[in-house]
Amino acid sequence: MTSPRGRFAPSPTGRLHFGSLVAALGSWLFARSAGATWIVRMEDIDRGREVPGAAEAILATLAAFGLASDEPVVRQSARTPLYAAALARLERDGHAYRCWCSRSELEPFDGIHPPACVAPVRDRPPAWRLRVGSATVGFTDRVLGAQEQDLRRDVGDFVVWRADGACAYQLAVVVDDAAQGIGEVVRGADLLDSTPRQILLQRLLGLPQPAYAHLPLALGPEGRKLSKHEAALAVDARDPLPALGAALRFLGQPAPTERNVHMLLSRAAREFDPARIPRTAGMPPAFAAARNATSRG
Repeated sequence: MTSPRGRFAPSPTGRLHFGSLVAALGSWLFARSAGATWIVRMEDIDRGREVPGAAEAILATLAAFGLASDEPVVRQSARTPLYAAALARLERDGHAYRCWCSRSELEPFDGIHPPACVAPVRDRPPAWRLRVGSATVGFTDRVLGAQEQDLRRDVGDFVVWRADGACAYQLAVVVDDAAQGIGEVVRGADLLDSTPRQILLQRLLGLPQPAYAHLPLALGPEGRKLSKHEAALAVDARDPLPALGAALRFLGQPAPTERNVHMLLSRAAREFDPARIPRTAGMPPAFAAARNATSRG
């Protein structure tokens, strides 16, 4: 029996910051500690949000931190035919339907799409939604334990193909994880709410369900999640050891004292214990060092 393959799937909307480093390192540790392959997938399907040069900068920073992909990096923007085939299957089996509902029309329903559309057919391209029916999806997270979501009550019929012609995140990630043989999805807890939707899609498409582990979020000084949208400073690829040590401590792991990136990571993988990972978000240790960025030219 082979060990489950792992992956890190960043979006090229900015440079790698500390919160993204935690997700990358956590997924790498889960894979490496099990002797598994770890790959990077660039989730660049939303071209309108892509920052020029960000994908290359992310990959270069990961490499400087010793987190290079074991296989060639796959880009979602080159995989539209795979997503279109999955949508066609969902439509054929009666699970997906065209929808012209706008956000304002869904406001009376708290933004949750009901079982039937509330907008008429319009003279513009539709989105495609998945029928969730009465599905309640549960799973056991390797960090957070038992999880369950009533999709009809909490999510409603959700978009799997956008009106602008792009595949939506939920469908793309399910197709990609199956195609790349990902057996364990390790990512930030901000995506925990997406997992039941993805499990439902896996079931409807007859795809294997990976294991899941959702890592605690890194918070900034004001108690909000560090994000590229809030201009979190990028980690410094020229001096990776401070941020690597801070990321390990943030994940509840001992920070090795080795002064070589690859030796440090090798020891960290040997000593990795998922049971030490905190279950709640928190402030990174030594916050200034964790962000690990300076104004040097």
